[in-house]
Amino acid sequence: MTSGAFISGHISDRCGRKIVVFGAMLIQTALGFIQVISWSWEVFCILCFFIGFGDISNYVAAFVLGTELLGKAERIAYSTLGVCMFYAVGYIILPLFAYYIRAWRMLLLALTLPEVLYIPFWWLIPESPRWLIAQGHVKEAEKIVQGFAEKNGITHVGVIFEISNSRDDTLLNSSDNQKHPYSFLDLVKTSNIRNVTILCFFVWMITSIGYFVLTLGTPNMYGDLYLNCLISAISEIVAYTIAWWMMHNSPRRIATSSMLLLGGLILLVIQFIPPTLHILATVLVMIGKTGITITFAIIYVFSAELYPTVVRNMGIGVCSMASRIGSIVSPYFVFLGVYDRKLPFLLMGTLILLAGSFCLLLPETRGQDLPETVYHVHPVKCLCTSTVTSHSGPNVPNAPPMQDVQVANNGAFSLPTQMDQTMSVC
Repeated sequence: MTSGAFISGHISDRCGRKIVVFGAMLIQTALGFIQVISWSWEVFCILCFFIGFGDISNYVAAFVLGTELLGKAERIAYSTLGVCMFYAVGYIILPLFAYYIRAWRMLLLALTLPEVLYIPFWWLIPESPRWLIAQGHVKEAEKIVQGFAEKNGITHVGVIFEISNSRDDTLLNSSDNQKHPYSFLDLVKTSNIRNVTILCFFVWMITSIGYFVLTLGTPNMYGDLYLNCLISAISEIVAYTIAWWMMHNSPRRIATSSMLLLGGLILLVIQFIPPTLHILATVLVMIGKTGITITFAIIYVFSAELYPTVVRNMGIGVCSMASRIGSIVSPYFVFLGVYDRKLPFLLMGTLILLAGSFCLLLPETRGQDLPETVYHVHPVKCLCTSTVTSHSGPNVPNAPPMQDVQVANNGAFSLPTQMDQTMSVC
């Protein structure tokens, strides 16, 4: 999953979101069926590697595609009540299937078969217009958004995307934008995007450590293995509902930071709960896990809004890679309990509190347009730099303003705002 998050982000920003979503889905489904008949442990593990590669590639690319297709309000609902909520539904189904289907081959088959249902979506889900415009394919983006307008009952739209000023061609259809192959180096190209990348990498990794330590510890709680897993999954439904409410009513920085601080404090407190009060310990673990799960739901949206369109999938891919590193490290945090029962909670709690503090340094994105180029990334709060985001970095030519598109009535609109208005009901 670490390699999938890293590689797929680059492919998605070069070749498109849609092809990565369905290509990864094809890999995941085909290898899932082959894994059912795997004839050795070695083959099973190799297939697990590539299935994990396809799984995370599909998840991240689909998240970015939905983020870029939908308007501001719908984007929040999609990321929490859509992507994250259905992840939780799958989490709930897993222990139910595992309880009633004890043969591992039949369990894998039952979990793989529903993936075939995604095939018709190839003809229903379009490519991201934002990505097409960032690549200079304005006519293709025009056709897609015109289709959205017709489905929403908007007639006589006319030309939606039109270059309003020849000197602003850098954003739409410029030769520099088409010839420059964006890479992971662009995530550290300017001081603004570099600071965002470093902070996001750390926050994602620490959040993942806390999430997986508490999730992996679920079977070790008192009670039935399957019931504990089911309760843990149901708690995520509650967490994602709260995350949806918080993103509608509070700034991203405050929401993310407060949930991390809550989870970190609980991890520091739980070490002092005596073993006899195991019910209280279980309740605190569920509260802490809920807080960290809410953070996971928010940082996906938060990070997607921080990164510009041209490197958004690569940015989320790097963040997801940091998350996978955290999941790899998390079992070793649990293992520290062999030497001292309090040590894992003390170390995790401290790191999560630190990550919560770092979230306050990130720029606020609630109610803001999505950035389109690396020069539109906002500065972090701790730096004494200019608030003009289109001139980040030394010797950088003037980046185009966000007002590069106009509609048929010749009224200039920013690219994100105009697209949000046209696609808000899609």
